[in-house]
Amino acid sequence: MKILVFDTTLRDGSQGAGIAFTVEDKIKIAKALDSFGISYIEGGWPGSNPKDELFFSQMKKLGSLGLKNAKLTAFSSTRRKGSKASEDESLRAIVKSGVKTACIFGKSWDLHVKYALKTTNEENLKMIFESVAFLKSKKLEVIFDAEHYFDGYRNNKEYALETVRTAVDGGADTICLCETNGGMLPSDIQSIVRKTINLFPKVRFGIHAHNDSGCAVANSIAAVEEGCIMVQGTVNGIGERCGNANLCSIIPALEFKRNYECISKKNVEKLSELSRYVDEIANLVPNDSRPYVGNNAFAHKAGIHVSAIERNPETYEHINPALVGNERRILISDLSGKSNIMSKFNEMKMGIKDTDNGNTSEKIKKVINIVKEKENHGYQYENADASFFLITKKALGSFKSFFSLVCYRLIVERDSYGNIVSEATIKLDVKGKEEHTVAEANGPVDALSNCLRKALIKYYP
Repeated sequence: MKILVFDTTLRDGSQGAGIAFTVEDKIKIAKALDSFGISYIEGGWPGSNPKDELFFSQMKKLGSLGLKNAKLTAFSSTRRKGSKASEDESLRAIVKSGVKTACIFGKSWDLHVKYALKTTNEENLKMIFESVAFLKSKKLEVIFDAEHYFDGYRNNKEYALETVRTAVDGGADTICLCETNGGMLPSDIQSIVRKTINLFPKVRFGIHAHNDSGCAVANSIAAVEEGCIMVQGTVNGIGERCGNANLCSIIPALEFKRNYECISKKNVEKLSELSRYVDEIANLVPNDSRPYVGNNAFAHKAGIHVSAIERNPETYEHINPALVGNERRILISDLSGKSNIMSKFNEMKMGIKDTDNGNTSEKIKKVINIVKEKENHGYQYENADASFFLITKKALGSFKSFFSLVCYRLIVERDSYGNIVSEATIKLDVKGKEEHTVAEANGPVDALSNCLRKALIKYYP
């Protein structure tokens, strides 16, 4: 079964704290999402700010809205109360943007109608119907986001259902049930989605979940299992408050664990790359613990785990990391056993084979003991492969010293203009010759680095 993936990184994702995309950023991300195989890309709200207007204008200039696979979508609310849909600036901005798909939200919770819109339930229904009908009259595909649907259903089931019925009567192509406050649990989603779909068997439904209770991914999957065929979310789960449903978790879960078709298997292999690309453009530090795509998603530290994985990866890996473009990492620490060390030896091409030879076993044991002793003194080798390589070479007696330090001196001073200048002086013994060099830089570490390079470059260019 085909599941339509609706990405709102550029709209809902940009509402996350600390997220600020430029127009150029949005174009880059849109192209990456299109190449990845996303079904719909929500580019923004053209009627709300100049940046989004410029984005849609630039995409329009690229021809076919700059995309080869995805449908570029413009976002808006229903018309304002007491006005005409045909005169609403936001709705007219969608038409002007040139997109063929519109996503508009309307209130499905009567509490919001009363306090947020400050209007009547009847007027809200008119706003929904007339807004959808206006966009349909312009030959647009219309996705109606039933905002706060699940809270609305709990509070006033009949009215929440009536908002859905009204959007359908207006001509909406898809009704997306929005869990806007993010407080529902999977069982809540399952029950309400099932009952709603049973009442509208011919309507195409979607799910839009937020992560305020940490359940956005689970809620989205539960909704799909109950019949929703569209999933809205963002790359890496970025978004307002605690974020949106994370497509980087939803896509592989549906693809590999429930056999739904979201993205081609070949493209899913680019998922980790897409995750890191969006982080880079958003200027975010990647979360190493993200499921599927995080740097630690398939990292193994405990010796018992590594030993089991060497025999059969399924013992501690729920999928093959290559399926999502990630890779297995074996970490070195004071928890390491023989399997960790041998894995690193093989990775570094140390030429040491795992045999029953007593000498080999003693070498491995010696390295393990050095790592445990070093870690007890505060060293850490999880992400320091070069340092591990050096202590291993020393432990095995194959280390070759390229130079030795005689002494060094650092001076940090402030000049008459208030500038900080660092000066390093270093003496080295290189191949039996003494090298004495001086270098300056903006900071002491940089000064030492420049000084060391200056002394060594003629020996090791």
